[in-house]
Amino acid sequence: MNSSTDIIDHVQLNFSSSGLLFLNISLAVVMFGVALEIKPADFNDILRKPKSAITGIISQFLLLPLLTFLLVITIKPTHSIALGMILVASCPGGNISNFISSIAKANAALSVSLTAFSTLSAIFMTPLNFAIWGNLYVKFYNNHAAESLIRPLQIDQLQMFQTVFILLGIPVILGVLFASRFPKTTNKIIKPLKTTFLILFIVIVIALFSANFEHFIQFIHIVFFIVFLHNALALSTGFIFSAVMNRPLIDRRTIAIETGIQNSGLALTLIVNPKIFPPELELGGMAVVAAWWGIWHIVSGLAIAGAWSPKTKLA
Repeated sequence: MNSSTDIIDHVQLNFSSSGLLFLNISLAVVMFGVALEIKPADFNDILRKPKSAITGIISQFLLLPLLTFLLVITIKPTHSIALGMILVASCPGGNISNFISSIAKANAALSVSLTAFSTLSAIFMTPLNFAIWGNLYVKFYNNHAAESLIRPLQIDQLQMFQTVFILLGIPVILGVLFASRFPKTTNKIIKPLKTTFLILFIVIVIALFSANFEHFIQFIHIVFFIVFLHNALALSTGFIFSAVMNRPLIDRRTIAIETGIQNSGLALTLIVNPKIFPPELELGGMAVVAAWWGIWHIVSGLAIAGAWSPKTKLA
């Protein structure tokens, strides 16, 4: 990218403290709603079909961050956009992946298992992956004199771990415990509750970004193709790697969706936390990338689900 696009790195987004609080709370309650559907039995599919599950886990937490790193050093976006891509790739699968999998005639049981596993393991894997690949990206550019240097990535990893645990770990644990303790009540409230929570989160994200709409419009032309390419890479990684591992077609679809649908809401919540990403780091493009990812992966997920759903032959 040329210097004219570097201005996105210096953008200071407008997020009030009350807005950030509501964003954190909304993500937590959304994850609580997701956890209401997680049962110990969901992990049986990982035990019964370990090869597909392991393939999905490798695709999600190892291959996608690695290939994202290779992508950013190839296309050379602005530094904040590159780090935003790395952070999104470090996040677990999105909470709509199970819905997309059901439409796509994929393996619903495997989808739920992978979502449950990735959500729980993200407490450790999201900070770890971002620390590894984010710092490697910084070192890569600091070792190339021809490129402009960026500030050392001085991110408080403990703070990120604590935030992810609060936003994912605690709500998921409480949701699983609530569902096991009050199964009848859970069955009655789960659908309306999940819908309400998801709408709440979307409304709050829209409200927060209404104050930054001018920035979003200004830079959407920069991030549109980048997010399109990154999401296509994620979907392709899941499908191709599972094909290489000789997984059945129904599992290939599932792993592609689980790898391509990322919890960009978590990424956005982390990005706007000044304790994790201080404003002086000048990483304005990260939030724009995460926000557009949250929109685009729904579009792409529904598109491939619509293309796959009529094809019921899944040998």
